[in-house]
Amino acid sequence: MSKQAVLRTDYFYFEELTTRWMDNDVYGHVNNVVYYSYFDTIVNSFLINKAELDIKTSENIGYIVKSDCNYLAGISYPEKILGAFRVNRIGNSSVEYGVAIFKENQENACAHGSMTHVFVNRHTEQPTKISGQLLRALQSVSFGAG
Repeated sequence: MSKQAVLRTDYFYFEELTTRWMDNDVYGHVNNVVYYSYFDTIVNSFLINKAELDIKTSENIGYIVKSDCNYLAGISYPEKILGAFRVNRIGNSSVEYGVAIFKENQENACAHGSMTHVFVNRHTEQPTKISGQLLRALQSVSFGAG
């Protein structure tokens, strides 16, 4: 388990998330697999709200091809949490996101990780170049942009 501090200032886009009763496991804390759901929520929220991705009709869609999570501190229901997002790297058709979960009013992450999307044509499933509003939105939260 990595204990290196990951701070809010390392991220550029945030959204309040809600823990749910069903997220807790028998040990009384949010189960490890639920963090991936939180990560997926923050990524897709950014893509829909900032990159104008229409998940039902956009010509290009993203497939997750890689993900990881480092757990630093537990959370449990009911706690207010914050999902955090940034872009670590933008390739031709792929992008690696940095994601994290913070307790409300805490500067150190409870968990952090990465997710890699490859953007493909919805119909052919062939990789497609990241461009337009998607590229601009990703660049706006790129780790190197600050």
